[in-house]
Amino acid sequence: MTRKPSRMYREIEGQVYTRQEYMGGIPTCRVTQFDTGNLRTDFPVSLTLCGEEAAQVRDIALEAARVSAVRVLEKNAPNMYHLKVRRYPHQILREHKMAMGAGADRISSGMRGAFGKPVSHAVRAQIGAELLTVYTTPENVDHAKEALRKASHKLPVPTRLSIIVRAPR
Repeated sequence: MTRKPSRMYREIEGQVYTRQEYMGGIPTCRVTQFDTGNLRTDFPVSLTLCGEEAAQVRDIALEAARVSAVRVLEKNAPNMYHLKVRRYPHQILREHKMAMGAGADRISSGMRGAFGKPVSHAVRAQIGAELLTVYTTPENVDHAKEALRKASHKLPVPTRLSIIVRAPR
């Protein structure tokens, strides 16, 4: 069965659903790496992508944003960045898979028992939640801005960019 559109899960509704030990058949989280790039260097500049609305961000969108940002950074500033995914998708999303098509009347029971089966994970991001951070050098700030701009197009919330420059030690 095809994946339901993300707009169904964007709004924060209902109770938090995170206790994996009580349910079975939960798919794995799609975010493959939470830290990428040069992890050993202490970079003086950090650029953070923050959400401007409260929403649920699916793990698929978070992974797409990460891949998009890494692609730009690897091309323009190889080994001169550290990208960090700042939120872990704890929220488990469920959907009620109704039988469609011919002969479905035998199988389908409408919305009776519509609790749903787990299909995905999501981040419950409040206003101002930090989603992605890039640490880099002052020479590569423009490349990091471009990477986060492209990553923001993959996310279902409007975002803003905040830049912090630390004093050299």
